[in-house]
Amino acid sequence: MYRVYTVLDTVRIPPDHFSMELNEGVKRILREKYERKIYPNAGIVLAISNVKDIGEGKVILGDGAAYHDVTFDALAYSPEIGEIFQGDVTNVVEFGCFIRMGPFEGLTHLSQITNDFLSYDKKTASLVAKKTKRTLKKGDEVFAKTTTVSMKNVISETKIGLTMRPLGLGRKEWVDEDMELEGKEAAAKQKKGEKEEKEKEPRQGKEEKKEKKKKRERE
Repeated sequence: MYRVYTVLDTVRIPPDHFSMELNEGVKRILREKYERKIYPNAGIVLAISNVKDIGEGKVILGDGAAYHDVTFDALAYSPEIGEIFQGDVTNVVEFGCFIRMGPFEGLTHLSQITNDFLSYDKKTASLVAKKTKRTLKKGDEVFAKTTTVSMKNVISETKIGLTMRPLGLGRKEWVDEDMELEGKEAAAKQKKGEKEEKEKEPRQGKEEKKEKKKKRERE
């Protein structure tokens, strides 16, 4: 999930930045310090913007730099368990596929792609379903859900588990097909219920007649 955080920090402006416009120098230093870094409570910082409230510079004895208290906005992304997103398949392998989600890649294991049996086609570098013949290849756009997140200090070591098995996930074509099938099954179920109700009415009428006949005989 993407979030914007307002951060207060003290920025050290080295002497070689004194010739720059203060706002631009502060922004450059903040970008070097924060962007592409991962923080446990915020996720990965993607961009620094809206630098504001730059305080007066302070000088420390023996240090030629100037220190300014600064308030700024940081755009960060953190994958969350249960989050549903749309992303591109970046790679397909024998044990599953990788999907791009923001700056990260998540792994969807073979068992979490579909309820159908899948096999890997080496010629086309794609996964093929046995019954439905659905295929999945690099570049496909899919809907997926985050199931596990293990954040590390660097992007390459962060592990994210995904699933596409629930109804409404997977390739858009799959979603459309599943929704159409679900609609047909619901219509058939309703039709069956209406038929049973109609068959039930005559039986109820016969039972009522029998009860009335028994009542007259007792009288």
